[in-house]
Amino acid sequence: MKNLYNLPCNVAQTLNIIGDKWTLLILRQIMIGRKTYKEMQEGLEGIPSNLLSERLKCLETDGLITTRLYQNHPPRYEYLLTDSGKDLGDIFYSIIMWGEKHLKVCYKQLTHSECGHKIVHQYYCPHCNKTIKEDEINVCAPS
Repeated sequence: MKNLYNLPCNVAQTLNIIGDKWTLLILRQIMIGRKTYKEMQEGLEGIPSNLLSERLKCLETDGLITTRLYQNHPPRYEYLLTDSGKDLGDIFYSIIMWGEKHLKVCYKQLTHSECGHKIVHQYYCPHCNKTIKEDEINVCAPS
C-alpha cells in the first residue's frame, strides 16, 4: 500500500510514485537490462515475491513501465521502461554521484565512456545558452 503525501510539492508527489521500498531498485534492475520477473528477483536478494509483483503492477499503473509478452505457455512477460521511466535515469545518476561523495564505501561512479574520466553534474539554461551555478537556480511555480 502506498504512503501518499498530500502536499503541493514536486518532491512529495514524485515520492508518491517512486518512494516505496524496493521501487527504485526494481526500476534500476530494468534499466540495467534485467527485464523478466525471474531476473529481477535474482538481482534483488531479499525481496518477497508478492511485493515484487505488487510493485511491478503499481509501476505499470503509474506509467513508468510497460509489459510485453515473450512466452505464451505459460504466459511470461518482460518489463520495459516507458519514456517516463527512462527519464528517471537522471535521478539514478544523481544518487550515484551523491553516494560517491558521501557513502563510506563507494560502489559506483560515473565516467565518460570515451576517456574514462569522472564526470560532473551541471545545470544548463538553453535560453541563455550557458551553464549556471547552483546559487543561480530558483524553484518557482511554472509560468
